[in-house]
Amino acid sequence: MVILHIGDVVGKLGRKALSELLPPLIHKHDAGLVVVNGENAAGGNGITASIADDIFALGTDVITTGNHVWAQKEIEDLIEHDSRILRPANYPPGVPGSGAEVYPSRTEGAQVGVINLQGRIFMRELDDPFRTADEILDWMRQETPVILVDFHAEATSEKIALSRHLDGRVSACVGTHTHVQTADERVFPGGTAHITDVGMTGATESIIGVEIEPVLRRFRTQMPVRFEPPRSGPAILCGVAIEVDPETGRTWSIERIRIEESFD
Repeated sequence: MVILHIGDVVGKLGRKALSELLPPLIHKHDAGLVVVNGENAAGGNGITASIADDIFALGTDVITTGNHVWAQKEIEDLIEHDSRILRPANYPPGVPGSGAEVYPSRTEGAQVGVINLQGRIFMRELDDPFRTADEILDWMRQETPVILVDFHAEATSEKIALSRHLDGRVSACVGTHTHVQTADERVFPGGTAHITDVGMTGATESIIGVEIEPVLRRFRTQMPVRFEPPRSGPAILCGVAIEVDPETGRTWSIERIRIEESFD
């Protein structure tokens, strides 16, 4: 079976690219489960109920998030009542929503576990993602051997370390958050697929998805500025297609996806 994971959707242009490019990808790969990181989908910060509905309507099964998960006020109620939207599992107890669930695949009759975690290096320090992953796997591996981890983290070392820690216990551990797709996709010896960052779905002519000039001004002056994603122009969809043995959970291959089109 194939699991499609699409990198961080940024703003309106990212949503446009997703709407045009995701359905053909699902058909091409006959995807059994589709996971989209949507934490930047609403103007570059957070996600709303209507945007989540639009993403699900494209064929998405699960929306993962990260450090911007709480940016929109309505998310607390939304994430509490829709188990298809995950927040990082290593938030402390009592936080709304869930960070790990098992979902039915549309192919092979398999179940797929999805775990959303957030890193701690150069980011808000949540609970230990390594220990949290271990605790979740204690119960999740009793339900299915096919498990995908979306690790929303800044440091490449932390992302690679978690993939090595989980090698042989999950089907894939893929990185999100930096919006820059890396070229290090591989399958580790234990059968776990890894890529340090899946990349973003958003404006090509940007700095990690937002307009260039305000970011340059911020770097040059250190003054506060408002970041906005571009609304038109070329955009990319970045992701990975992960081919997994549904019986064992071992990954056979991971394919990097990068598609660019103009959406003027």
